[in-house]
Amino acid sequence: MVENALMAIDDCWNRIGIKGDGSCPQLQQHVRCLNCPTFARAAVQQLDRVSLANDALPSWQEPASPAPAAELAAGRSSVLVVRIGVEWWAIATTVVQEVAEARVVHSLPHQRNPAILGVLNIRGALRICVSLAQLFQFGAAAPKALPPKLLVASHDGQTLVFPVDEVAGVHRHDGSLGPVPTTLAQAAIQYTRGMLEWRGHAIGLLDHELLFYVLNRSMT
Repeated sequence: MVENALMAIDDCWNRIGIKGDGSCPQLQQHVRCLNCPTFARAAVQQLDRVSLANDALPSWQEPASPAPAAELAAGRSSVLVVRIGVEWWAIATTVVQEVAEARVVHSLPHQRNPAILGVLNIRGALRICVSLAQLFQFGAAAPKALPPKLLVASHDGQTLVFPVDEVAGVHRHDGSLGPVPTTLAQAAIQYTRGMLEWRGHAIGLLDHELLFYVLNRSMT
């Protein structure tokens, strides 16, 4: 398991598949790369890498503490503001790679975490798609369709994709954070560093370090 997970993922669909020169003999049987077992194995291999990264952490290691306001003001004063459902959130731009259009998400077998929607293709690489709406328990029912935008974020060597309903743009703040209100969804409170002012409203600043840590722990 460890050796297989450490091996480089062969993205054959970009070379000889439908996005390559189409020379793969398996296309005659499966028609599309998405139907091929090789694609499925690559998705599982991607999850194995997440598990290995998690196993590499010492058992005593805890999530990093939220950065102090002085550190935020010095180098982390820029955030991307997005809407998830009816709530507006901010995430540090230091972890944002890109905002992409929605695309097909392929479910993963034996995945029990309802927040893990599956895997999708971002620039030829398989990425795990996570619903923050499900994770924060904004609604009991799963969305019928994927939101129109995908936030691609990377932290500590791991890249995840989060569907969002709207992207407002980059916002700069002075690092001052207010307390998290008890009216916020209980499941979301633990992932919120504090509240910052944006267009006259208080919005939550996501604790991306804790978010990635918990998701890595859950994908075992």
